[in-house]
Amino acid sequence: MFSRTIIKELEKWAKKKNRKPLVIRGARQVGKTTVVHQFAKKFEQYLYLNLELSADRKPFENFKDIETLLQSLFFLKDKKYAIRGKTLLFIDEIQEVPEAFNTLRYFHEQIPEMAVIAAGSLLETIFNNKLSFPVGRVEFLVVRPVSFIEFLEATGELQSLEQINYIPLKPFAHEKLLNLFHKYALIGGMPEIVQEYSETNDLTALGALYDSLVASYLDDVEKYAHSNSQVQIIRHVIKASYFEAGKRIKFHGFGKSNYGSKEVGEALRTLEKALLLSLIYPTTNTKLPIIPELQKSPRLQLLDTGLMNYSAGIQKAIIGTSDLNGVYQGMVIEHLVGQELLAGNYNALSALNFWVREKTTSTAEVDYVIAHDGKLVPVEVKSGKEGKLKSLHLFMDASPCKIAIRFYSGEITLTKITTQKGKKYHLLNLPYYLVSQLSKYIEWLNKSVSKLV
Repeated sequence: MFSRTIIKELEKWAKKKNRKPLVIRGARQVGKTTVVHQFAKKFEQYLYLNLELSADRKPFENFKDIETLLQSLFFLKDKKYAIRGKTLLFIDEIQEVPEAFNTLRYFHEQIPEMAVIAAGSLLETIFNNKLSFPVGRVEFLVVRPVSFIEFLEATGELQSLEQINYIPLKPFAHEKLLNLFHKYALIGGMPEIVQEYSETNDLTALGALYDSLVASYLDDVEKYAHSNSQVQIIRHVIKASYFEAGKRIKFHGFGKSNYGSKEVGEALRTLEKALLLSLIYPTTNTKLPIIPELQKSPRLQLLDTGLMNYSAGIQKAIIGTSDLNGVYQGMVIEHLVGQELLAGNYNALSALNFWVREKTTSTAEVDYVIAHDGKLVPVEVKSGKEGKLKSLHLFMDASPCKIAIRFYSGEITLTKITTQKGKKYHLLNLPYYLVSQLSKYIEWLNKSVSKLV
């Protein structure tokens, strides 16, 4: 299910000279356990503990010292005691025994040669003043929904997977890749959904799985809400978020409710910690650093576009479209591009940003801005002629950058643009399905531009 990309990230971690225990974060049902099971095949021995099981919990509840704990785990799982590079220890659902977090400190300090991974759902909900989290003694990796590249691999589209890695893409591959991306946009990237589709090729069979996922997120609310009233607020925010995703939102009255800014803000931040959504804040800068303007309205990004499509009832509109920009006022494709930008970033601190210029007379907004090679590169998600990208032109007038990116439904083209103020820059138009290759295409663009000068 998962591409070789995330396995390579785990391999890099395992080979580090000063490796620390790895904590894998991610929303429920994004495949944290599955990816570790896959990675474990590279080790001679694999100790898997699920702390939801009383037998696996017991050694951690009776913890006295790290050496005794480790010996008891090998004994429990009937494995030969070997720690130097031969064995992977995976502590799953670690939130069930909060004190188990402290053992990660001792693994790092006393047995650093042991490869240790921990994971669990709603990890942040157990962090409190009584729990001493081993800050500085662990590393983090975030698992997100399946990317388009992983979707191609999971559905057996291996030739398409091979072609998408050619820079630049060969024209004959465009139509098929665009059709496959439409299918991915419809289904989304939740592993269980993708797995079911890859096995049955039946879109109608997926509804029950979407319902089950949404229900599981609603059921989890009681685990991280502080009171009955907050349970109700968070439940409302989850349900309303599927209709508000992709929009800039106001906290007060969110989702046509009577809830105030403070209540909604707290609920949204709680869900953000659980990695079910993220608040994308704008920046007014046109060069690095990216400084989010936290006093301005954020845009709402959900965990998965497929869940949004299903819950908002817009799947049929996607099936019948020739251009995703025409669905849901363009919010589906803009949201999916954001999801794809995040998909290849396993850093726990990774975030999306967009650019705004807000004046009383007019406003301008560029969908995303990304840092690349010391520059702040604008990224638009729009159809239409290049000359109509007014917000992008305003950004470029104020920016030292000489390149910009536009994702659309067409084929790869490179255009030289002149703004009304006379600023010249190169606009690289890329089809939607190449978001995962953006960094490579920016490098290719820079080389192409230097040849043109």
